[in-house]
Amino acid sequence: MKRKDFISTTLLASIAASLPIHAGSIWSLEANNPKLSDFEKRLSPVGRALEFEDYYVWCNSPIAGPDGKIHVFFSRWPKAKGMSGWTHASEIAHAVANKPEGPYEYVSTVLEPRGTGYWDATTCHNPSIHYVDGKYALFFMGNSNGKLNTQRIGLAVSNSLFGPWERPEEPLLQPGEEGAWDEHCTTNPSFLKHPNGDYWMYYKSFDTDGYVNPKFKIRGNRKYGLAISKSLFGPYKKYNGNPVIDYHNMGNNQQCEDAFVWYENGKFKMLARDLGVFGIDVGLYMESQDGKHWTEPEIGYQQIDKYIKQPPAPKHLKRYGRAERPQLLFQKGKPTYLFTASQGGKYETASGFIFKIQS
Repeated sequence: MKRKDFISTTLLASIAASLPIHAGSIWSLEANNPKLSDFEKRLSPVGRALEFEDYYVWCNSPIAGPDGKIHVFFSRWPKAKGMSGWTHASEIAHAVANKPEGPYEYVSTVLEPRGTGYWDATTCHNPSIHYVDGKYALFFMGNSNGKLNTQRIGLAVSNSLFGPWERPEEPLLQPGEEGAWDEHCTTNPSFLKHPNGDYWMYYKSFDTDGYVNPKFKIRGNRKYGLAISKSLFGPYKKYNGNPVIDYHNMGNNQQCEDAFVWYENGKFKMLARDLGVFGIDVGLYMESQDGKHWTEPEIGYQQIDKYIKQPPAPKHLKRYGRAERPQLLFQKGKPTYLFTASQGGKYETASGFIFKIQS
């Protein structure tokens, strides 16, 4: 190599190394990766939010309030319970900020486990907040004994983001009968009001037999179904063509979870957490013309270290480095920020992680 070429190459490398890590940047080696969706290429990392010293934070669902502030409904559980505390000790809390980037201040706990005898006795998790028909609709998951197979979807409603919240006495959606693809549970709700006026809710369930993959040791196979109602409050009737998302035929127990579905520019769009399609540390992005038949998945977002530099993983955090539970903030009808949850942060627990969606 000629001396002037060497100097030029070295200078470019030095400049590139000093820039922020960003998958959509021209400096990224993966910028032209055909697996990356256009959605991913619009993401710019904001960073962590909703860090509380004594809690794990998960499932961050944002909404723009009539007060001009950003409200987030999120899951949290005591740090002493460890990461697995979401199954048996989670509550749903409310925080507020003057702008999407934060900082966020805790307002109150809005839903907490009700104790023995209730369908949501031991945990309240998976909040997803929406403004529908003049009410605030907070979809969530509860369970009755701390076990996955008692997870059920519920709906709490309020006239104000500050409550009070009308608590459901019964779940909104039950699992299928024995032998059905969704016999195990109903969880991970994602809601939208269809342009035709119907109320659509996507939900996760999974089977537990016959799936083994030594590379992705994930119990069962998670799939997504759709349930439709003429009323926000139900009854929700399951679509006959369920499951609408089913990746098990790819051959290696591929699956997904944490779906978030929205309608934009005449299309249904979905983000979800990948479980084996491209790996287990990225998100998936899909589109649909009818909300029932979906395109092949692309990468919706990458692992956290593609966007920022993090310290080494603490030994007790086994899911460190990936973003989960994607939820979007809409402002003036457009998605402007992606809220996720990720292990780590200054308290070595878990917190929100926010991306700006470039227009």
